[in-house]
Amino acid sequence: MKAFEIPDFYRSPLITCIKQYRRKQDKLKKDFSPTRLDFGTVEIYLARHFGFCYGVENAIEIAFKAVNENPGKRIFLLSEMIHNPQVNADLIKNGVSFIMDTHGKHFIDWDELNQEDIVIIPAFGTTLETEKILTDLGIDPLRYNTTCPFVEKVWNRSEQIGQKGYTIIIHGKPGHEETRATFSHSREHAPSVVVKDFTEAQLLAKYITGEKPMDDFFTDFSGQYSKDFNPLTDLQRIGVVNQTTMLASDTQQISDYLKQVITQHHSDESQIHFADTRDTLCYATNDNQSAVVGLLETRAHLALVVGGYNSSNTSHLVELCEQKLPTYYIENAHHLVSDQKIKHFDLHLHKEIETLNYLPEVSKPKILMTSGASCPDAMVEQVINRVLSFYPGSLNMDQMIQQISSFD
Repeated sequence: MKAFEIPDFYRSPLITCIKQYRRKQDKLKKDFSPTRLDFGTVEIYLARHFGFCYGVENAIEIAFKAVNENPGKRIFLLSEMIHNPQVNADLIKNGVSFIMDTHGKHFIDWDELNQEDIVIIPAFGTTLETEKILTDLGIDPLRYNTTCPFVEKVWNRSEQIGQKGYTIIIHGKPGHEETRATFSHSREHAPSVVVKDFTEAQLLAKYITGEKPMDDFFTDFSGQYSKDFNPLTDLQRIGVVNQTTMLASDTQQISDYLKQVITQHHSDESQIHFADTRDTLCYATNDNQSAVVGLLETRAHLALVVGGYNSSNTSHLVELCEQKLPTYYIENAHHLVSDQKIKHFDLHLHKEIETLNYLPEVSKPKILMTSGASCPDAMVEQVINRVLSFYPGSLNMDQMIQQISSFD
């Protein structure tokens, strides 16, 4: 796999050492057991896979390349390049401005741009409508396009099955940048509709079978279907693709369910009513989620998940951990305020809260740890260091690196 040139301050000597060791021991990536780090006073178990994925490193390399290649020019990011506040803040420090937020609210109007400006497309991709606006302004939207290759794979697969007469069902969060971009591309080739979860998939099934009046569809899926969508005819042959950061198991559940519904509903076996789209699942999303499943086989006192609060893939890792043990979703090491207090994001309340006495009063606690695909390894190391500061007498980073290196 390609090695990307990203700033050294995103790297971590400890995490690099661990990942190199695990790759040597498990070249086929079949082992999803965690890495045990015994610091003497505390044990930390790191997920087998976590942190920057291929698409994120690709995006960071292109974004910093845009900065370095265009001194003196105005450089804009369409929206957050990835859902990590540190990375986006670093780009701002390097003179990059944001045109809009993650929900599409503009900070800068289109008419303020000119053909001399540089615009970076984020890793989530963008809509065809936005690409046209930039092109009409004389700005090449593909010059610094950081769209994840696996997102583009979903677009390509949508086009392929759309050309074969299938309607595209997109499993994703309707307001997420990636889902908006995928919806824009898919509706160019086929009728398209977004379902956010299994409940909405069950609702959609009632229109496939005719259990619900077709006119109700437009209320139930308001803002989530393509122009001129006809539920009576457009739900006869379907294929399911996904926002790449969703839980792979959820997408598979939706896909399997809709396949069962539509095949049972149609007695005509001369047509295939469901397209095989399993190859659109992102490998990094799968690996990170499988690694958390493996991580959770270890009995521990708590889990720390590091990543941006608006990161979809990180939130799903939190959901997995919450099923087994107390889990704290933090953006960085500063959120470990002290050994008595932690600031963390509550997925259910949709806000940051504080929890007291989060660390167990035991002689040698066990802590599970992972991070989202847009979280730098350096931030994970900082969190580990912060935890160690609460346990005097712990091994330091250099000692742990020496210990891991001795395993070779």
